[in-house]
Amino acid sequence: MVKDLTEGAPGKVLCGFSLPLFVSVVFQQIYNIADSVIAGKYAGEDALAAVGDSYPVTMIFMAVAIGSNIGCSVVISRYFGAKQYKEMKLSISTTLISALVLSVVLTALGLLFSTGLMRMISTPDNIFDSSLLYFRIYIAGFIFLFLYNIATGIFTSLGDSKTPLWFLIGSSIGNIVLDYYFVAVLQYGVAGVAWATFLAQGAACLLALLVLRRRVAAIKASEEGKYFSAQMFCQVSKIAGPSILQQSFVSIGNIFIQKLINSNGSSVIAGYSAAVKLNTFTITSFTTLGNGVSSFTSQNIGAGKKDRVKSGFWAGIGMAYAVAVPFALAFFFAGAPLVRFFMKEETELAVQTGVDFLRIVSPFYFIISLKLVADGVLRGGGAMVQFMVSTLTDLVLRVVLAYLLYHIMGTMGIWLSWPIGWAVAAVLSLIFYRKGSWDLH
Repeated sequence: MVKDLTEGAPGKVLCGFSLPLFVSVVFQQIYNIADSVIAGKYAGEDALAAVGDSYPVTMIFMAVAIGSNIGCSVVISRYFGAKQYKEMKLSISTTLISALVLSVVLTALGLLFSTGLMRMISTPDNIFDSSLLYFRIYIAGFIFLFLYNIATGIFTSLGDSKTPLWFLIGSSIGNIVLDYYFVAVLQYGVAGVAWATFLAQGAACLLALLVLRRRVAAIKASEEGKYFSAQMFCQVSKIAGPSILQQSFVSIGNIFIQKLINSNGSSVIAGYSAAVKLNTFTITSFTTLGNGVSSFTSQNIGAGKKDRVKSGFWAGIGMAYAVAVPFALAFFFAGAPLVRFFMKEETELAVQTGVDFLRIVSPFYFIISLKLVADGVLRGGGAMVQFMVSTLTDLVLRVVLAYLLYHIMGTMGIWLSWPIGWAVAAVLSLIFYRKGSWDLH
């Protein structure tokens, strides 16, 4: 069901639209966490480390999907808000065709260079084969992950945040059930975790595309028949390109940090893997709320109702803080039992590593949430240069400081680089928002 975000009280409309997106994130992160929990509980600490070790590399590929999602969402939302349905449909079909071709190319490259990528991050020998196996199966199913992300972006740009939620709930439950069956019952180890994701995501992708086709066909346009446009591809790429670069740079930065962490052995890798999964839960929640703000901003700019954008920004901040409070309290005061939940026979080093990370980053959720909501407005207004500047500032600071502080304070220095990067980048994003950069495009 498509929804016009340009009518009604901004706070109420944005909250109603964003709530299903947030619930989607909850289910998505639950099954991501379940991958690690089931691997750690039923296959051991090394299996948990193997799944976590390959995570930054898989995120390089997901960066393209996420960036493409952002690009198509902004453009489609703008046309939908302006009720230019002919252009809206053309942007949808152009995006889907481009995404299909790109996902096939990336899958081939991932499989071809898989061994080199694992070597690049200095994967320890005792988990190398498991990490490589997990990565290869993951990449084999990348086409499903990519197209599903694109379909989700299209649904949300049409104001429909509920349909992706139902697909994600089904996919998450299926993934957890398959995780348990493959790992705990059949004893497939790390391969079972990867195959569970492959099958669950594949089913969700195919169903999402079928429903999307029917949904778009029901919207009548003045003229139909054209499926791809080079001009439309360029228009989507102007937003998607910087988003892909931004997401890719972040993923590459995380690889450098993972390489540093890997030099400390599998126990530290396991502890960090558990903690970073919990942290990703929170950050992804903020990012998703920011994506909701992007769609809201883009639709209202397309409809010529720019006065509603600022109301949407403050509503987004309120929702982000409502999310930040419970996560910050839980991670700061209950970090140890949460990290132990991932492990069967945990070592003290692994647990302490995870606890240290969570206690350092969690108080700063109130800072990073401001940045991600402001980024939502910047993306929705097409201010991609400003968006990239703030995000890359965060990345560069985190990577550089991680290496500098590591030689002074050990792993504690790596964790401290997170809040410093967040704080500086948040200031930049808020300055760009206050200056009205989103209103100049």
